[in-house]
Amino acid sequence: MAEPKDLKTRFYKEIAPKLKEELGLKNIMAVPKIEKVQINVGTGSILQGGKDNSQILENIAAITGQRPVTTKAKKAISNFKIREGLGVGVTVTLRGKRMYDFINKLVNVVFPRVRDFRGISPKSFDGQGNYTVGIKEHVVFLEINPDDMEKIHGLQITVSTTAKNDEEGRALLSALGFPFKKT
Repeated sequence: MAEPKDLKTRFYKEIAPKLKEELGLKNIMAVPKIEKVQINVGTGSILQGGKDNSQILENIAAITGQRPVTTKAKKAISNFKIREGLGVGVTVTLRGKRMYDFINKLVNVVFPRVRDFRGISPKSFDGQGNYTVGIKEHVVFLEINPDDMEKIHGLQITVSTTAKNDEEGRALLSALGFPFKKT
């Protein structure tokens, strides 16, 4: 039998039934699922240099395959040289096929490319099964050419799940291939 190619098909055919058994659930619909993946980048340090965030927008669009949205400052903060309405970040929310493709790329390509990678922390859950991981250098993504970079920036990835607690969320992400550190 040929192995399913995409992560979404593999999740519903193989991973969800195993999770149902592992978590002791009675109904397959009670198995936790991924709702969305949100990618955030703060652009504060780049804007301090008087540059615009167009290169960050291009980078995130290349990484996610979706056009990002610029987040604006709600109020002025003089100590940080921020004015009301100034773009202070970039965000993208992935759902559906793009979300599963991004998770597949994150687990199988990006994490192995991170320098001195020994696994991701199992402590980054928020208490409701959602997981957040930060990546210090965006050049670990294959879509980014390191020779064209003016400045390297980090990004924050939040995986929102339907899990009720951290244990269910950890079981879901482990089943999807997230490489957690052994405690």
